[in-house]
Amino acid sequence: MVPNTPGNLDWLLEGDVVLQYLVNRDLLDDEPGDVAALQDTCLKKIVKDVSSWPWPAITGHKTADHPLHKFAFLADLGIDVGGALGPDLLTSLEETLVDGLPRLPTKTPERYGGSGRTELAWSLCDTPLLLYSLSKCYPSFNGKVGLRTLSTMIRENGMPCVVSPELGKFRGPGRKDDPCPLANLYSLKAITQIDLDGYNGMAKVITDELLTLWQASRERHPYMFYMGTDFRKLKLPFVWYDVLSVTEALSHCPWTHDDPRFQDMLAVIDLKADHDRRFKAESIWTAWKDWDFGQKKEPSRWVTFVVERLDQRVGKGE
Repeated sequence: MVPNTPGNLDWLLEGDVVLQYLVNRDLLDDEPGDVAALQDTCLKKIVKDVSSWPWPAITGHKTADHPLHKFAFLADLGIDVGGALGPDLLTSLEETLVDGLPRLPTKTPERYGGSGRTELAWSLCDTPLLLYSLSKCYPSFNGKVGLRTLSTMIRENGMPCVVSPELGKFRGPGRKDDPCPLANLYSLKAITQIDLDGYNGMAKVITDELLTLWQASRERHPYMFYMGTDFRKLKLPFVWYDVLSVTEALSHCPWTHDDPRFQDMLAVIDLKADHDRRFKAESIWTAWKDWDFGQKKEPSRWVTFVVERLDQRVGKGE
């Protein structure tokens, strides 16, 4: 399957070398070498930032330029970056593991229940994403231990807001019994990367909760995660809880493809296409302004590619 609009293929292949690699691999089923992609200036800078441990303390999970999200971006690319990152990063992160869960330098103010000091800690709105990235970028990493630990925390409505003991009584702004949408999203990414067959039941609970939240988006906003106007804006990379990041994660679970709720999400995305079936970034992370998706004026090859790949994965148009 090639992009729905024939002219888009040539247009996409006029993008940067990283995108060219992805288009050839994911849309054309080619197996291009990744050497040129790894030499891309913007990508090399990200690799450098991620490989420089220790990372800055994480003070909020919406900080788009934090190495946590840059590492996830490298993982999302699916390019063999383990060699470029080097073994020291893997060793450093493995040294932070507790019950298989990696911890990050974290600073939570006392007024939010933390100590106010920088310390190694985890929360369900970061450690599953780190598990995903480690497992994707370093095939030798055993993510199943951490996944087993995550599975002990799931409830009937998915993943709650839970943090490691170092963070004391910290909890997000929501009811204790509510699920955390971001924890659900990141846990799903970890499951689909590490062991979807082994944790199929857990994944089904999470996908149903994410789809239910979409269906009830006007009434339910657990932990102040809304699925309104901002959620529906097309935005890259997958830093936060928005329509592209959620549909991308759901699309890796085949049972969601024919679900009317998932189809409704895809329809919302489709309505944003122009007459050439190209898509603009509708919101941007300023930390990523050097990338094609870091502007809103012109159609974005990266955003268009992500939508086309999503359609291909779910068999849309076949």
